[in-house]
This record gives sequence, structure tokens and C-alpha cells, in this order.
Amino acid sequence: MDSVLDIARWQFGVITVYHFLFVPLTIGLTALVAFMETLWLRTGNPEWLRMTRFFGKLLLINFAIGVVTGIVQEFQFGMNWSDYSRFVGDVFGAPLAVEALLAFFLESTFLGLWIFGWDKLPRGLHCACMWIVHVGTLASSWFILAANSWMQHPVGYEFNPDTGRAELTDFWAVMTNKVQLVTFPHVITAAYMAGGAFVLGISAWLYARKRFEADRGMYRRGIRLGAAVTLVAGLGVAVSGDVQGKIMTDVQPMKMAAAEALYDTEESCAPFSLFTIGTPDGTQEKFSITVPCVLSFLATGHFDGRVEGINDLRAQYEETYGQDPGATYYSPDGYTPIIPVTYWSFRFMIGFGALAGAGALLVLWLSRRGRAPTGRWFTWLAIGLPVAAVLGSSLGWIFTEMGRQPWVVFGLMTTRNGVSPGVGVAEAWISIASLTVLYAVLAVIEIGLLARFIRRGADPFEEPPSPSLGGDDEDRPLAFAY
Repeated sequence: MDSVLDIARWQFGVITVYHFLFVPLTIGLTALVAFMETLWLRTGNPEWLRMTRFFGKLLLINFAIGVVTGIVQEFQFGMNWSDYSRFVGDVFGAPLAVEALLAFFLESTFLGLWIFGWDKLPRGLHCACMWIVHVGTLASSWFILAANSWMQHPVGYEFNPDTGRAELTDFWAVMTNKVQLVTFPHVITAAYMAGGAFVLGISAWLYARKRFEADRGMYRRGIRLGAAVTLVAGLGVAVSGDVQGKIMTDVQPMKMAAAEALYDTEESCAPFSLFTIGTPDGTQEKFSITVPCVLSFLATGHFDGRVEGINDLRAQYEETYGQDPGATYYSPDGYTPIIPVTYWSFRFMIGFGALAGAGALLVLWLSRRGRAPTGRWFTWLAIGLPVAAVLGSSLGWIFTEMGRQPWVVFGLMTTRNGVSPGVGVAEAWISIASLTVLYAVLAVIEIGLLARFIRRGADPFEEPPSPSLGGDDEDRPLAFAY
């Protein structure tokens, strides 16, 4: 990496992927913790309360690290991408501002009430706090994804030639962007999948430990719940992903062509590539194993649908946007994205997601009718499922962002033109080195804290008080629950 552009791209990529490791777990766990507490209220079973408190602790650790990494990510726009921020600030800033002022404060406020309100709030109201936290995570996701979807498919704006900026004209159009309408359910169901797999994996590990033998019934409940959520969410990911692929083909046909290494346009019955080797310059296919007509269905909904290829799309872009400044696949300004990255990230995204869903189905089968194997292979299977789910989500974002290249805003601004003009190579290197060290330290802290609390398992049952609003203890200060 010998240019500011390369360093800035790597830095933003590392920070974004690292931050997104925590996001799906936070979204999924808020829903699952709220559901566990609801089950406790409905059934009175103390095991659900113990599970609520246990996974609530893990949620808080994940949430705290996620907030820290998210703040750093916000600063990236002004550090290395000031020209981009100047160009899109009027549009991009609106949903992000609403997210911070509305959604994030909703999350943090009611999460605080949930943490400190165990002995202060009525049980139903306390449980409602976590549900509100979950609603806040959904709202936060909506606004952030709306901003990202605008980068994929700009709508609701007009370009001001005097200022050289895109200016917001229709906030509602940005919020209901057709890319946003399919991206949101896809991301959220993937988050439920990650959360369910996390509960499954941790519960299975504790179930297999001999010192927790007395609590096996409780951890078996966690295994079953996590597996069911992972399987159902996985089906949602598959359905929403299918719809998203068709929208992507409509607004970013080059991304679909690169995802399939489809160099020449197929007028009908386009094949789905299982494995493809292309030339180093990314201009033609050398060897491929394909399944006939499947790509046409994925891209258009019809087995005889027309799918445009990389070479034809490159010629179209040259006619629309000007001469392609780079003819090789590794050029950051060429109209073709980095095909190996796009191609394989797309397949690994699908593969890891399918693996997590299939693993959850297997766990449900193995744990049917009171059964639950305790062999080491079962533990490793369960632990591998949350890893697969989170990797699938992360690779999905790598595919989404890398497949859009060379555009930082599709059709309006290239990535090269978004870099801060006043940042030098030395400054960029110092920045990425510093943040890499910082994030390595945060990773050690995160893993250490999670491992410490997981090894302890769920705390013994302790009946929490059930205060009522307006009672004798209304002036008693809130107590930290952990």
C-alpha cells in the first residue's frame, strides 16, 4: 500500500468489518434476552430468569465494545474521506443524525433502565424495557441502512453544480429506497440468525461441562431455543436474499455479473457458477463449473431471463460515464470491481449462512424428545455455528461494498475522488497502525470478558423483588444488577 487511497480503503474496511462483528449479535441478543424474560414472566420457570440474566451480561459486554468501535467508525468520514463527506453530507447526514438522536438514545436509555431497574421497576415494565431496546436497535439499523442504501442507489436528491454537492430533496424517498426495503429484512434476519446461533453455541458448551450437570435441563432449553431461532431466521435470510439479488441486478448489474464471473451477456438461461477461474486482468473466463439457468432465476425470477455480462456492462459504463480509466481487475477506478473478492465473498456468504442453518436443523433433530448428545463433536458443532453465522454476515458486507467499486456513491462519485486531499501517506499509515493496535486491545478485552462470564455459567436462582409504581420504596435509588 503506497498511496493514501489504498491505506484509507484498508482502514475503513478493517474498522467496518470489525465493528460489524458486534452489531448482529447485539440486535439478535436484545430480542432473545427480551423473549427469555417474557417466558419467565409467563411461565414462572426460574430457569428462564437465570438465562435472562446470564445472556444479559454477555449482551452488555458486546454492546459496550460495539459502541466504542462504532464511534471510531463515525470519525472515519472526516479523517480520510472528507471529500466524500462534503459531497454527500446533506443527504447522508440526515439519517445518521436521526439514528444518533432518536434510535441510539432510545437504546441506551432503556438499556440503562433494564440494567438498574431490577429492584425498582415492576416486572412487566422491566421486561418491556428490553423490548424497547430491541426496537431501538431495529430503528438504528433502519436509518444506517437507509444511508448505505443511498450509496448503492441514490434517490431523493439533486446535484447542485454551484456547490458541487448532492442535496437532499425527499427524505421519505431515501427512507423507502427500494434497495433499503430489501436490505433491511435481510440484515435483520441475519442478525437474528447470529444471535440464535450464539445462544445455541454457548448453551451447548455449558451443557457438555460436567460441573454444570445439575443445570443441563436449563441449558438444553437454550440449545433448543437458539437452534429454532437460527433455523427460522436462516430461512428468512434465504428468502430476503433472493429478493435482494433481483433488486441488485436491477440497480447494480455489474455487481451481479462480477459475483458470478459472467463475462459475456447471456440472453437466456444464464448459468450459475460453482467455480470459475478467470484471466489475471479480469477480462475473460478460462475455466468454469456451472449449473444451467440458475443465475437467470436468481437475477430475474425467470429461468430464461437475460443477464448482462461484465464486458458489455463495462462498455455501457464507458459510454455513460466516460472512458474506463483502468482495464484490469485490480484497478480501484476501473468500472469492474475486484472480481476474485466479489466472486468468492458472495459464495462464502451463502456457504456460511447455509452451514449455520443446516447445523441448527441438525441440532434440533439431535435434541428432539429430551435428547441432547454430550460428545465433543456436538460441542464443536454448536460452537462453530455462531462463528459461521457472524462470518456469513461479515462476508455479506464485504461483497456489498466491494461489489459496488469503483463507486463510493454509485454513478455519482468514485472511491478515489472521496479521499481527503490533505492527508499524506505517513499520516494515513500512523492512523491505520494506531487503530489496528487499539482494536487488537479491544479484541483481547472482549474475548477475555466473554470467556470469564461464560465459564462461570448462569448464576444461581435469586428471586428478584417485584416493586410496584408508587410504592413505599419509590425514592430508593436504582441498584446495579450485576
